[in-house]
Amino acid sequence: MGFMDDIKGQAENALSEHGDQVGEAIDKAVEFADEKTGGKLGDKGEMIADKAKDALGIDDQA
Repeated sequence: MGFMDDIKGQAENALSEHGDQVGEAIDKAVEFADEKTGGKLGDKGEMIADKAKDALGIDDQA
C-alpha cells in the first residue's frame, strides 16, 4: 500500500466517522460565500453544497 492509498484510507475513515461535521462545514462555507457575495449564490449555493456532499458520499440529513 502506497502513500496515496494511506491518505485515501485516512480520508475515508474521517468521513465515515465525521461525515455529519463535514456536511455542516460545507453548508457553512456556502452560506459564508453567499453572504460575502451579497446573496448572489441564492439557490445555486444549496446545489453546490449538495454536489460537494454527493461527491464525498455524505448523506444530507436536513
